[in-house]
This record gives sequence, C-alpha cells and structure tokens, in this order.
Amino acid sequence: MEEQQQYVFIDFEFTMPEGKANPTGFYPEIIEVGLVTVINETIEEQFSSFVNPLKFPVLTGRCKKFLNITQDQVDRGISFEELVALLKKIDEQHPTTIVTWGNMDMKVLRQNCQKAGLDFPFSGKENDLCLEYKRFFGDQNQTGLWKAVQAYGKEGTGKHHRALDDAITTYNIFKLVEKDKSYMKNHEPTTIGDRIDLSKVLNHLAL
Repeated sequence: MEEQQQYVFIDFEFTMPEGKANPTGFYPEIIEVGLVTVINETIEEQFSSFVNPLKFPVLTGRCKKFLNITQDQVDRGISFEELVALLKKIDEQHPTTIVTWGNMDMKVLRQNCQKAGLDFPFSGKENDLCLEYKRFFGDQNQTGLWKAVQAYGKEGTGKHHRALDDAITTYNIFKLVEKDKSYMKNHEPTTIGDRIDLSKVLNHLAL
C-alpha cells in the first residue's frame, strides 16, 4: 500500500540587525516557528512556538517592533536543537513535501543547522509557493504572502508576521492555486477572440 503524502506548510520568523549595516558575524536566526501538516487535504496537526537564538540571543529593538514580540517570549521558547528534532520527527512520519512562501525559510534553517552542527531535518521535496504563484500568474515581481491572498479576494489568517498565521495563510493560498491549476488543466485556454466581442470594440473605436 502506497504511503500517504504529507504536506508541511511552514513559516519562520527571524532575528534582525538593528540597522542596515550588519554587526560582525551576524546572520538571521529562527525565533518563531509555525507549521501545519496536511494529509489528503485534512489538517493533521498545527504547531507554534518561539525559539531561542543561539548566536545572538538578545533581540534588537527593530526586530521586536517589526515582529511585535518581546524578549521574554523568545527566552521562554524551545531550543533550536528541540526545533530541529521536532521537524525531523515530522519528516519521518510520511513522505513529505515542504511548502513555504519564498525560499528564505529553508535557507535560514539550513544555515542555522550548519552553524549549530546539526543535520538538516527534512529529506523530501521543497516547494516555494511564492515562485509557483509568480510563474502561474506571470507576475514580474515576487508577491508578498498577504498581498497574494488578497488578490484572491480573501484575507490572511490572524496577524501577518506571526509564524502559525502565515503558515495557515500559505496553506490557504496553496489550495486556491491548486484549484486554479486543476481548472486550467481541465479547460482549453480561450483565445482573446473568444473572450472579447471584437465587433463591439471596433464599433466603440469608430465613435
């Protein structure tokens, strides 16, 4: 019997330097995780936690203000090692596809694992939904997560830049894009002549 495919929609929030000039040796570290696991279009589990950064444990004022979080919340979070162990456990449950909005989440996770001397926890495919959205709709620029969901006439879940809310919003966009892809696959694309009554356009131009 074929094993069920698991989708993990994941979002991280990261530390930030105070200004544009990075302090010596600074690199972004994960300070919040939100994830949703989905099998057969059913949410199996949700997880949310703050995470202790290893290298730069004290948050900058800019980071706290932008993410609207406190030092105390992060101090009471899980360790990075615990986060990696949890992600590994989730990955081992089923064949897994990781879905993120943009490529930063996996880049930072890889770098943080490398810096901490830990193995990268995921073994399956990675899907950058932002890139897929861009290709599907022919957008020139990368679209922000909440702007993308609003383009569908919807609103994001909860608060933007809260990891679990952004992970759920990513899942909601994934469902909308998959529905559109399925529709496009089952319908021949129309020509512009099918969509526009050219005689009306010509009459209008002649006025």
